Amino acid sequence: MRQVLKNPGGSRLRARTVIIDDPGPLEAYLTEQSSFAFLRRGEGFVALGEVARFETDSLDAADIWWDNTRQEIENDTELFGVRGTGPIAVGSFAFDPDHSSDPSRLIIPEIVLGRRGDLCWMTRVFRGDALQQMPAVQPPPMRPAGIAYADGGMNGPAWESAVAEVVRLIQRGGADKVVLARDIIAASPEPIDPRWIVRHMVSEYGDCWTYLVDGLVGATPEMLIRLEGGLATSRVLAGTLRRSALGDSDGTALAAALSTSSKDLAEHEYAVRSVAEALAPYCHGMSVPEAPHVVWLPNVMHLATDIAGAVEPGPSSLALAAALHPSAAVCGTPTHTALDIINEVEGMDRGRYAGPVGWLDSTGEGEWALALRCGQIDPTTPDEIHLFAGCGIVADSRPDEELAETVAKFVPMRDALEK
Repeated sequence: MRQVLKNPGGSRLRARTVIIDDPGPLEAYLTEQSSFAFLRRGEGFVALGEVARFETDSLDAADIWWDNTRQEIENDTELFGVRGTGPIAVGSFAFDPDHSSDPSRLIIPEIVLGRRGDLCWMTRVFRGDALQQMPAVQPPPMRPAGIAYADGGMNGPAWESAVAEVVRLIQRGGADKVVLARDIIAASPEPIDPRWIVRHMVSEYGDCWTYLVDGLVGATPEMLIRLEGGLATSRVLAGTLRRSALGDSDGTALAAALSTSSKDLAEHEYAVRSVAEALAPYCHGMSVPEAPHVVWLPNVMHLATDIAGAVEPGPSSLALAAALHPSAAVCGTPTHTALDIINEVEGMDRGRYAGPVGWLDSTGEGEWALALRCGQIDPTTPDEIHLFAGCGIVADSRPDEELAETVAKFVPMRDALEK
């Protein structure tokens, strides 16, 4: 664990939140260095700079650090009871900290520009006195040029063989479900600006949560946990069909095929059960729909279930994320068995792919999505980005179909790089 304080010592940290006029598209304020985003349907926030960060291998340790730190911040606000106002912490966590070279991190940004409905605000965290000055709109980022792709940990045929191996393990009773992922590497002659990807995702995948944290950038359709006003909600996605799979012009036949697929329904049920069972100890009442609905995205359709629970006082959104991760939607079931198979067969370091990404405020409320449909830029190789995609493997999975599903899931990031 490592704590880094910017400008340590001196006076106590202060946070000042003021109501501002609508600043326009929030993503236009992202800077080249030390900027963060969490956006959906025009709402959410962008954040600039940082006053402190905590690097760790544990969500629970990060939660304790934030609880201790936020109590030391003097909070001066024009808004009370509005989720996400005041000081916040932005975080991104490794999928499996025991097998990741990229540490988890929780960061207190210096400036936050936020919007909820018609309400817009700015929060600044500082020591001593600070002018409450609006940051400037930034020049538009440049589109990556000359993108070329290469295999990551495995090429397509090798990954199909890995899927076949996992299917055999499942059929022999080694697990019920294993989520297997693969990566490809996109390279450019010049450094890749993640802000370009953010702008594309906000425009083309507005129903997803677009995020940017320390080089991890993408737009995920899956909310691991949201906590607001004592109500915890989780959107579970598992079971996928490519929009082009049946050549269906309006998608209705495709949605019907997905919602009646025994393979996809079984995969989805494992994911729903894992979240519901992990969340139940923290709730005094829960709602778990009996059947999933279909979420339509430009490239794929997913089976989705929205779980809600009335949470007992005490745990923060990050503590709940720690209890839920890794769910069967990104790992498999039983959890430890699936994780062992992933580490043995997958052949790559997931880093922060498929880990929780999001934020929490000083009351503990917040949102933690799963870092899917994403890529990660290593600061030592800024002209490359690793793209990730995964599939839930069950007993009747077909390797060729699973490979095709990963190709479809790469589409959002590939389009963001190329268009």
